[in-house]
Amino acid sequence: MTRHTSMLQAIPLALAMVNLATPGALADTPDDVTFDVFRNGSPFGEHRVEFSERPDGRMEVEIDIGLRVGFGPVTVFRYEHESEEVWDGGELVSLTASTLKDGDRTRYALSRDEEGRLISQDGLIEDLVPSSHWSGYMAGLPAVLNTETGEPMDVTIEDLGMDRIETGSGLIDARRYRMTGSVTVDLWYDAEGRWVGCAFSIRGQNIVYRLRDS
Repeated sequence: MTRHTSMLQAIPLALAMVNLATPGALADTPDDVTFDVFRNGSPFGEHRVEFSERPDGRMEVEIDIGLRVGFGPVTVFRYEHESEEVWDGGELVSLTASTLKDGDRTRYALSRDEEGRLISQDGLIEDLVPSSHWSGYMAGLPAVLNTETGEPMDVTIEDLGMDRIETGSGLIDARRYRMTGSVTVDLWYDAEGRWVGCAFSIRGQNIVYRLRDS
């Protein structure tokens, strides 16, 4: 394995920390967000989060991440992640996810049982905020649910205050949060709590999310 390939393979770990405003009421369906993703300034792929209301009034969140590095027709790195979250008010009802990484496809699913507990095929799951990022995190939160693996992930979350961030429509004001775990990830949220930016560095790779439309 080359050093270049090893650096790329570490990126999904950071993306799991990327899924900040305080998590708010989910009575209104949020606006969709699409990010263009850049690696060291070059196009790397996109990350989409789409929201819809189900007939039962619950909110469905579909997340699609596609990243690729290639030389002409030859792909040297590919990462794909698709997940679906279902929310009832401020409570996660179910989550299914599928991830292609290093050529291997992994899947998991979890849902609430009749007693309100989150259950997966492996048993009881700790009731944590998913690391899909769109709903935000409270500063000081000690752990999140890794949306790639379905397992708890210890983190430290700091509120870094107001900042300015570049989007596809220009600079906007946003509050900056930092999530520190195995990788340090910076996240930005606008005045309405909408996720509008992300950036992290890992093994010499600088990854930046730029909101396509603000």
